Amino acid sequence: MTEQNQKQLGTTLWAIADQLRGAMDADDFRDYMLVFIFLRYLSDNYETAAQKELGSDYPIKTTPAPPEEGNKQKNSPPLEGWQAKPDGVVSTPLQVWYDQNPDDIAEFEKQMRRKVHYVIQPQHLWGSIAEMARTQNDELLRTLNDGFKYIETESFESTFQGLFSEINLDSEKLGKKYSDRNAKLCTIIKAIAKGLEDFSTDSDTLGDAYEYLIGQFASGSGKKAGEFYTPQQISSILSAIVTLDSQDPTTGKKKRLDSVLDFACGSGSLLLNVRHQLGLQGISKIYGQEKNITTYNLARMNMLLHGVKDSEFEIFHGDTLPNDWEMLKESNPAKKPAFDAVVANPPFSYRWEPTEALGSDVRFKNYGLAPKSAADFAFLLHGFHYLKQEGTMAIVLPHGVLFRGGAEEKIRTKLLKDGNIDTVIGLPANLFYSTGIPVCILVLKKCKKSDDVLFINASEHFEKGKRQNRLLPEHIDKIIDTYQFRRSEERYSRIVDMEEIESNGYNLNISRYISTAITEEEVDLAVVNSTLVEVKEKIDESINRHNEFLKELGLPPLP
Repeated sequence: MTEQNQKQLGTTLWAIADQLRGAMDADDFRDYMLVFIFLRYLSDNYETAAQKELGSDYPIKTTPAPPEEGNKQKNSPPLEGWQAKPDGVVSTPLQVWYDQNPDDIAEFEKQMRRKVHYVIQPQHLWGSIAEMARTQNDELLRTLNDGFKYIETESFESTFQGLFSEINLDSEKLGKKYSDRNAKLCTIIKAIAKGLEDFSTDSDTLGDAYEYLIGQFASGSGKKAGEFYTPQQISSILSAIVTLDSQDPTTGKKKRLDSVLDFACGSGSLLLNVRHQLGLQGISKIYGQEKNITTYNLARMNMLLHGVKDSEFEIFHGDTLPNDWEMLKESNPAKKPAFDAVVANPPFSYRWEPTEALGSDVRFKNYGLAPKSAADFAFLLHGFHYLKQEGTMAIVLPHGVLFRGGAEEKIRTKLLKDGNIDTVIGLPANLFYSTGIPVCILVLKKCKKSDDVLFINASEHFEKGKRQNRLLPEHIDKIIDTYQFRRSEERYSRIVDMEEIESNGYNLNISRYISTAITEEEVDLAVVNSTLVEVKEKIDESINRHNEFLKELGLPPLP
């Protein structure tokens, strides 16, 4: 899909959202839009596989021009290749096959689970739902409720309980009465179906649309929505860094990662970016954790929508800092989970409760606890604990972690003395939807060759925007290239040995190591004086000549 088509599709869907959400908050309507895009992808992927599986036995489906506006269920003809039942409900091609082959359904669904890893009942497919919306069928709302329940509990080998928990189809925001809610859903789904009909429905296309809408809602909703979305430009930097060889990045990307973890994964865009760097088969398993239930559901849908099989990812709903993911609590060091790559964009300066029990937690006990007012280093140490010896971790944090004192200074000092901080990258201000402060990326490794730290000051390299500043491809490429080849460049990057860092009290403030001041040109005072004398003589000469004219006119001279 071209960038222009991607933008056009995103703009089309955003216009629908903007037009139809009515009294709903943007956050609420976002969930409806994204769920229906998700259902469209699952359905199209499933129907394509079903058609391939059934071959010539699959009923042909062709779509004529839509009927005139205002056609109701009774006088709106079914789509060609579809069949109308006596009750007016229209059967999709797959439903026709089900009706004609009841004895073969179980075997068919078994094959579909093996090949596409999930099953959707014909009446719950997007085509059926969209047709019900087009004909304003009174059963649409009930069918959707049943379909969501089936997908959560029976469609996949893994259960996705609560996947649609944030979508309340009985909400009064849709309408006070059942008929009002049903009618509203018909309008929304019909508009989305029309908006999508001219675009490809493969995973890349709908995945891009999904990401675009998340970004648009984050931009339009400000801080609240921005918390679950990492701008693609920053995701690209993090994912490029962790997929390069950790010991010698100059050799290029790793061929494969067994696992990648994002312990504050939001909508999952950062994890998907890592996957995109290595290709569809480049990561054996993706792991994510998210505390917010709405965002957790978005992340699970986002994975499936981008073609990640349910066996290829695990997203856990829970709080990272108390470490309530049972999988990560393994006490036997030999069995402790460890990941090839760790990426994260955790909440900045998050307030937490550093209890006495956490002080003896294996993640923190050798470093001390981050202060109550800012959990930044607590998040960092959590991810670092689960990083493999040969792995790479890249985390986005506020600049304060580079220089704040107290407990944070103690943690930072130990990480530096142990040789674990590899690179510090300063980014421009106002890149995020949720905050305008400048942020940095810390790259950490448990084993690295060099006893120094690479500093990159990219804070002045960006395109200014109305709401957010933006990193252009050339800015991103420059950061990645500088990291990969450990380049030094005046006013941009510098490799600093540990002796100098120690002399600065283990303060990592970038301005201590890279000067961005422009050197002023030296001034030759003798030349300046000579020039001024010459100018003064010319002024005096001009005044004298002017006074001669005034004298002839009988006017008083200038002083």
